[in-house]
Amino acid sequence: MKHLHTLLMVLALVILTLTACTPTPEHAAKSDMLPLIYPDYTDITIPCNIAPLNFLLRDSADAVEVSAVCDGETLTVNAKGQEVCFGQEEWKSFIEKAAGQSVKVTVTSLKDGQWTEYQSFSWHVSKDAIDPYLTYRLIEPDYEIFQNLSLRERCVENFDERAISDYGLVGNRCMNCHTYGSQQPGLSMLYVRGEGGGAILNRDGQLSKLNIKTPDMVSGSVYFCFSPNGRYIVFSTNKIIPAFHARPNKRLEVFDSASDVYVADLEKHTILSSGLLSDSTVFETFPTFSPDGKHIYYCASPKVKLPMELTDMRYSLCRIAFDEATGTLGTEVDTLFFGRQQQASICHPRVSPDGRFIVYTVADYGTFPIWHQETDLQLMNLETGAIDKMEAINSDKSDTYHSWSSSSRWLVFASKRDDGLYGKPYFCYIARDGKAHKPFVLPQKDPHFYDNNLKSFNAPEIGKGPLPFDALDVKRAVEGPSVDFSKK
Repeated sequence: MKHLHTLLMVLALVILTLTACTPTPEHAAKSDMLPLIYPDYTDITIPCNIAPLNFLLRDSADAVEVSAVCDGETLTVNAKGQEVCFGQEEWKSFIEKAAGQSVKVTVTSLKDGQWTEYQSFSWHVSKDAIDPYLTYRLIEPDYEIFQNLSLRERCVENFDERAISDYGLVGNRCMNCHTYGSQQPGLSMLYVRGEGGGAILNRDGQLSKLNIKTPDMVSGSVYFCFSPNGRYIVFSTNKIIPAFHARPNKRLEVFDSASDVYVADLEKHTILSSGLLSDSTVFETFPTFSPDGKHIYYCASPKVKLPMELTDMRYSLCRIAFDEATGTLGTEVDTLFFGRQQQASICHPRVSPDGRFIVYTVADYGTFPIWHQETDLQLMNLETGAIDKMEAINSDKSDTYHSWSSSSRWLVFASKRDDGLYGKPYFCYIARDGKAHKPFVLPQKDPHFYDNNLKSFNAPEIGKGPLPFDALDVKRAVEGPSVDFSKK
């Protein structure tokens, strides 16, 4: 007991010493400027289940105090230096109580012996929770080599992250991104490229390797989407060519020299085709199902001479009917957005789970907008045809590779807005009228994370729960036999 009493006294002394070393504001001067914080978490809408919004104060402060106030509740952080880190349990309790309300956030910093209280900003805490899991590919933003590539899963309610596929476990092969079926963790797929690879299908944790290709196709499946009932995928086959620009303000161009769209029956291991989706005079790519399974949306461009006429390659947004019950494709194609008429190229269409909106990326030309600084997101109302340019979320850098949360209230996308080089996952709230709110980057435990990170977050996807497999399961699936597909 004597030793225990001594230990408790020492711990109490340490706590008192640390508290005494952290100054609190006195006689603070008022500033009419917002604090310069990174990431920029000022005046944003956030879900009621998001991880703590830890940030840095970029004003060479010696100490900082942050107070978040809502409905009589206060969450306070006092820290030496410039790092603001909230306790996870305190944050969770506070943010859940603030759901549906606005939080007033005040930052006060100590610099050269003077406290300064900056203009307050707000966090509107939405009652609409976000699906709690996010998958993405971590890869160097380069075109010559890659190393230590991995597919990761992150819980956005906290900072837990793990590998779901690892470069070193699959024979140092390249891996394509992971995609859910209707945001469900029990149905998803990823690709392991190269000889011996294939499409790794996850059905409730049971993994199988699929060879979704027939001899007459230009390649195996590349871009894909599950049908709502999970029986089918619609996918594109693409012969992809990388090219270098002669102009120094351009980094890399990637284009398709051939591409078609097909549907695969995952139960019968057969492939459905239509001359409307594999026209030899047209490039077809980026297919996706509507959430009711009645339509397939995709992008199409008339063929041009490549690479000479690359800037004339402009993709339109198209749609064709599909019957899930019989597995049959429609006989007519509707064009919702004419790329050539609008002098724009459409990529990566994604329909909101409620079926009301479709979001796609718009670039000046081509099919690889990740290195096009002009790339923006746009939203089309599928009921009225009205287009919103989503100015609230777009930047002067590439904004693309987006996916929806199951509620249709949240969108995640990859943006290079910080430095034009590294893509990061940004979330934005989409109101019921389709209006987008100011986006915010995925929170990290260490506020210095994005300053030190040397990987791009590629193709972020939102999921409802943790995936029932890990990187070792993917390794075993890759090493196993393939399931071949045939034309129907």
